[in-house]
Amino acid sequence: MNTRRFLSQMAWSVLLGIGFLVLTLLPSGAAEAAGQLRLVIDGQLITSDPPPVLLNGRTLVPARLVTETLGARVDWFDADSSVHIVKPDRSVVMRIDNHFVKLDTGTVKYMLTDVAPTLIGGRTYVPLRLVSNAMGVDISWDQATLTVSVDSSKSADVATATPLRITSVTSGAVINGKTDLRAEIATANLPAGASEIRWLLIRPETGRGQVIGRGKSITGSYAYTPDTMTNGERLLVAAVYNSAGRLLTGDAIPVRVELTPQVAFSGVTSGQVVQGAVTLRPVLNFPAAYVTYDIIAHASGRRVTSPKSDPLGTYSFAPMLEDVGSVSITMTAYNMAGEGFASGTITYAASASRQVELRGVNSGATISRPVTFSVYGNFRIAGIEYVMRDVGSGATETLGWTETAGIRFVPTPAQQGAKEIFARVTDTRGEVFQTQTVRVNVSGAAFLLMSGVGPNQVVTGTVTLAAESNIPLERVRYVLTNRTTGARSEVGNAMPGAQFSWTPPEAGEWSLRAEGLVGGTVVHSSDSVSFRVYLGTVYGPRPVVPRDQFVALASTLALKSWQETGMSAALQVAQAILETGWGQSIPVDKYTGLFSNNLFGIKGTGPAGTVISNTWEEYNGVAFRIDANFRAYHNVEQSWADHKNLLLVAARYQPFRDVMYDMSLGAWALRRAGYATDSQYPMKLMDIIMRYELWKLDEVGV
Repeated sequence: MNTRRFLSQMAWSVLLGIGFLVLTLLPSGAAEAAGQLRLVIDGQLITSDPPPVLLNGRTLVPARLVTETLGARVDWFDADSSVHIVKPDRSVVMRIDNHFVKLDTGTVKYMLTDVAPTLIGGRTYVPLRLVSNAMGVDISWDQATLTVSVDSSKSADVATATPLRITSVTSGAVINGKTDLRAEIATANLPAGASEIRWLLIRPETGRGQVIGRGKSITGSYAYTPDTMTNGERLLVAAVYNSAGRLLTGDAIPVRVELTPQVAFSGVTSGQVVQGAVTLRPVLNFPAAYVTYDIIAHASGRRVTSPKSDPLGTYSFAPMLEDVGSVSITMTAYNMAGEGFASGTITYAASASRQVELRGVNSGATISRPVTFSVYGNFRIAGIEYVMRDVGSGATETLGWTETAGIRFVPTPAQQGAKEIFARVTDTRGEVFQTQTVRVNVSGAAFLLMSGVGPNQVVTGTVTLAAESNIPLERVRYVLTNRTTGARSEVGNAMPGAQFSWTPPEAGEWSLRAEGLVGGTVVHSSDSVSFRVYLGTVYGPRPVVPRDQFVALASTLALKSWQETGMSAALQVAQAILETGWGQSIPVDKYTGLFSNNLFGIKGTGPAGTVISNTWEEYNGVAFRIDANFRAYHNVEQSWADHKNLLLVAARYQPFRDVMYDMSLGAWALRRAGYATDSQYPMKLMDIIMRYELWKLDEVGV
């Protein structure tokens, strides 16, 4: 299925939330006393099929019945599941499972209804009192006879007042920056079961928008910073819900968002003279998706564009020696749609002293194994000579020469002793500069390093073995030992440094070592590596559903989680896509094939125990896989809940929880909290969100 088409179809089905399913599948008896209700319009008892129903204490009637009886026209629009009830002098617009109502009696009013229009048995049911009053007629209730009476001869206006009132923003206000959101309600008027307030910014023409604040304190203060994508006429909504997600009361006022982006950065000022690196930090009046820095060093003509960076993080620029002089920096902040807003350009005077540094070894270290040396310089390098000097004799030897790269140093017994390591660096003009001198001790011990099999590895097929030594050898043989019986056998013989392929003959617990030979005599051996051979069927990751069904599965889980926690559904789905390869790579037990239902690769023991899968280790510079336990779940719902619980409980994810309702801020907060080591992890999530229009998942009604 096309992902974009799927999300468009979901916009008025799955996106309406879990409550939609509950209401449309209303069981018999859920509508209170449905068969006993009496509806009287202008003195006439109305009998209809289907009959009126009571839902949450409110009378709901088939829309066409009451409106046509009262002389109104009913129009239905599939595109947004809206019901338009029209009379010549007034109209009301409602949407299925949306508590938002627009009234037009010559003056437009917006309100929330505690019971939303819904579908029952394929019919559109609407709250009778709301519709009747919207049509300008009186309605009354007789408890004794369970009778609802509508009298069109008596006019009545809809009472739009609610016990909850938005107090920090006035109706018609212009929001152009960070805004405090507060509502007031008398304790005596607070509905029973009230557990949460949600602040929403709604488009009047669709009745849908974004959650901009959410919390347990009904009258608490919530900070809102508008973004560049919400400019225009909006409705600010404060809605109070119970723990089951049912709307109890709310208030809605029209506002206009007129955010003028202000983009700047700190860390350097125009005309400032700065020695060395500058650390830049964005200063924005809106939540950007990411920022980039464009840097021009006028003396050298060098231009640098930074990677897409954290809008709440820092970026450091260190000028090269050739860049000394006038340097200009411009920052651009981008919203989720990719629209960029540039800062002013700051030009400062960059000053830098020549820096050249040997890296890869620390002073006082003992070198007994191969090490890699490299050089950092803040100027253009044409060549590097790596040098070792004997402390006692002063004799020097060149370890290697490269244009710009590092070298791998393999110490030999002849080099034993106290040494000084440094590099001579030649720039593009032919001048030579020396790094600092690092004093080390070369042990001189002979070694033979075997690679291709690592400690505790589970070998399931052919492996490629190799051995490296710092002493002259004629041959290298590989000796296998059965750890159960102690039996030893030679499994291969090769030239030093040559690769050798070995296929294990049978399963079991084994150890392997390399032996260096000169004249047929063993002169040195590698460490013995213990491992296990398994030659049975090995099961690999499997899909949880076909690829084109994964968005539907993940969206359903994410929306349920959003309803319970407020965590961006778009961000949740993007994470699941990225972690599982669109649901196609779910860990299974490599030995039994048990499916884990683990959508996020969490290690440990889950409700269904563990599955054994692979993780990576390294031995003598070569990566290999070892067994690791991953959590197993009885179903994907458990996996989803476990992952969200990790983000909602662990102390290090508090910065994420502060912004988790926002897809872009949440993505960067995950990275800062250490969820992923990939510096581009947030950008990968946002690319998925925008490319596949997952942002629609975060568009909600009231």
